[in-house]
Amino acid sequence: MNNNIYTETQTGLNRFFARVYGLVGMGILLSAIVSAGMLYIFTDTFVDILINQPMIYFGAMAVELVLVFWAASVARQNSPLALPLFLIYSALNGFTLSFIIAQYAQTTVVAAFVSSSILFFVMAIIGRVTKKDLSGMGKALIAALIGLIITSIVNMFLASGPLSLMISMVSVVIFSGLIAYDNQRIKRVYEESNGQVLDGWAVSLALSLYLDFINLFISLLRIFGRRR
Repeated sequence: MNNNIYTETQTGLNRFFARVYGLVGMGILLSAIVSAGMLYIFTDTFVDILINQPMIYFGAMAVELVLVFWAASVARQNSPLALPLFLIYSALNGFTLSFIIAQYAQTTVVAAFVSSSILFFVMAIIGRVTKKDLSGMGKALIAALIGLIITSIVNMFLASGPLSLMISMVSVVIFSGLIAYDNQRIKRVYEESNGQVLDGWAVSLALSLYLDFINLFISLLRIFGRRR
């Protein structure tokens, strides 16, 4: 009897992981399609924005910031708006990412993406299988992330190369840790809800993991690009 309950719990948990990761995959794929479209199909539009209308890019960045907080908020409320907002955010992020990716050689972009994927899945497995409670580490990493954001804003005015490199390296450590933490959160949310997880939670967790991956990718891209 106990074995049957355990098996059912594990099956349900695996389905919930698959659901969350399905959304993460959708977000990353959508971002990649939009980025590739801007760089290889709508090249003239891309160049025009880059040279003549940079405010479109900065405007998109501002809208992104609003969207990510809005999507996170409605996801926690289990609103049906959560998934559309997540997908819109992913598409818009693909647009802004194209301007970052364009600064680097294709080999550097591929190397950063492959490295990010490998590191992501390694940390995801650690977060899934570890018995240690990562809540304390998660809170410390979020606090460190706030400090890193403040440092990044300051460096926008200082334009320090060494500080920029240090920020990218610290970002890799922070987001790697957050990947493990967020994967453990998936298990915790499932267990605390007795397997009756609301759709909003799936979107909220997917958004967190999506942001972890994208920021890890950008950080490695900057490190690899600097080395080249």
